[in-house]
Amino acid sequence: MTISSSFFEELKRRNVVKVTVLYVVAAWLLLQITDVLSSLLPVPEWTGSFVFILLVVGLPPALIFAWIYEFTPEGLRRQTDVDRNQSITHETGHKINVLIIGLLVLAIGVVVVDRLIPETQPVVEVPVADVAQDAEPIDRPATDVEASLSAPENSVAVLPFVNMSSDAEQEYFSDGLSEELLNLLAKVPELRVAARTSSFSLKGQNLQISEVGDVLKVAHVLEGSVRKSGDRLRITVQLIHAEDGYHLWSETYDRTLDDIFAIQDEIASEVVAELKVALLGEAPKARDTDTEAYLLFLQARHMNQMRSADGYAQALKLYQQVLAIDPQYTSAWSGLASTYLGQANLAERPIQEGLELAREAAARALAIDPDSAAAHAQMGRLADAYGGDLAEAARHFERALALDPSDPEIQRQVATFLFGIGRLDEAIELLNYAAVRDPINAPTHRNLGLAYEYAGQLENSIASLRTALNLNPAAFGAHSLLGRALLLNGQPTEALAIISEEPSDYAMLELPLAYYALGRIEESDAALAELVEKYADHALYNIAAIHAYRDEPDEAFAWLEKAYAYRDAGLSEIVSDPLLANIQDDPRLQSFLERIGRSPQQLAAIEFEADLPQ
Repeated sequence: MTISSSFFEELKRRNVVKVTVLYVVAAWLLLQITDVLSSLLPVPEWTGSFVFILLVVGLPPALIFAWIYEFTPEGLRRQTDVDRNQSITHETGHKINVLIIGLLVLAIGVVVVDRLIPETQPVVEVPVADVAQDAEPIDRPATDVEASLSAPENSVAVLPFVNMSSDAEQEYFSDGLSEELLNLLAKVPELRVAARTSSFSLKGQNLQISEVGDVLKVAHVLEGSVRKSGDRLRITVQLIHAEDGYHLWSETYDRTLDDIFAIQDEIASEVVAELKVALLGEAPKARDTDTEAYLLFLQARHMNQMRSADGYAQALKLYQQVLAIDPQYTSAWSGLASTYLGQANLAERPIQEGLELAREAAARALAIDPDSAAAHAQMGRLADAYGGDLAEAARHFERALALDPSDPEIQRQVATFLFGIGRLDEAIELLNYAAVRDPINAPTHRNLGLAYEYAGQLENSIASLRTALNLNPAAFGAHSLLGRALLLNGQPTEALAIISEEPSDYAMLELPLAYYALGRIEESDAALAELVEKYADHALYNIAAIHAYRDEPDEAFAWLEKAYAYRDAGLSEIVSDPLLANIQDDPRLQSFLERIGRSPQQLAAIEFEADLPQ
């Protein structure tokens, strides 16, 4: 017998080999337990690595211990002090065998549970700007179109993936990945994908999958979870049939961050295949970019969607970092344009400066990608509300809608353009279309209420605005708009009560009207004076409209001139605004409309077709 074989036999006799196997299996199980606990407890991301290092360092001492010592009936003794005839290493080895078998069975169970049972998905939290965290469950009358709409088999909602990382600040990544998947699937014309606002508004409501399907009018739900540690990712995804909760497909991806774009493509491809969608063209692919730029972009978009002064400031810095890494990142340029415009609207940046920067950023996006729907919509809004070039606005909006007819933000902007050029029936049709496909989007119902008001359909306006408030009690401006609709409907007392509940300064635009309608002239004057003092540079058109409603035409036209000089975006709605009823027959109004390019003859010449998929 050779020395090596003799040494190996001694290793086996002293159970060193079995201890090695036992240690490795036990270490693997401990790492799995650490991984699970790290996702549930607020521990540092390096916890798993630390435990792994300890286990590696602990292996040599464990083997040395097994070589030197033996368990005997008298206790632990050195191997050299034990008579071979009295050694019970074979009995100890048998016990170790039992332990190894038990741990292996447990390990197999862990693998089965980890791979076959999907991680739980609590449903999602919405940005404050869209739906309030404490909004009541949805209980609203359906529109005629909505009531007749059944969930087609090619429909799917993408719920926000659960952040399973130990760092709560990684929420932007799990939400961002969900949104990227939603956008990717929405590019498949043969699929009907629930809009982001509606899908994300269900976060935290703990609805059953069947309830999600009923609310969003979809036949399928895609949900999942994300665990990110350093550059390592574990993404679990499952596609579920909403009606019966049957899992059509599930998968777990253990990859690195560099694989994130390939993972998105794989998931989208699987969803399309499982829904048996016959593609008429190539499947869309995620844009591959530098992973650092991608992470910064997700953070920037997350901050921009907060629609606050601080959110815009942080988004601006992040978008600039993205573009320093990847100057060709079209979505980052569009996001930057949105941020500049948001800052201008909040008076965080001079209006002209903000408009010019927004225009430059949107133009850069179109120079890189002429088919950027978001950039076309931004250019359309800038041309319509701030530039006075309605023909250019029509071209951009028509192109944006053709490129991405499913985007609710584009739908709302196009609808605003339509009732700004007096095509109210088309605006209402478009917003009803948007509301059916994005049923939990409070801003869509708010805009629909405004369109109905402009069309003189006040009962419908009131119903839509109440729906917006039911979806989000903090919906920006919805209390005030509802109050105005009630006022125009001959209910000034109810109007004042609801306007007084408006949480934002938007109430200042409507209080002078309500007080005036109630005959409380001094209070109307005081409320108007307060508005002028605080927002004279940002509510020029609104002040003009208040004077018109109070039958003060000279003051109304004086403020309209100021609004024109300042390029007030409110002028884009002048042709439909019912508050101007008292000056409709004043020849000065027709002259003014001609100067701003919105006379009946000029509007009739605007060519625009809003073709929507069925």
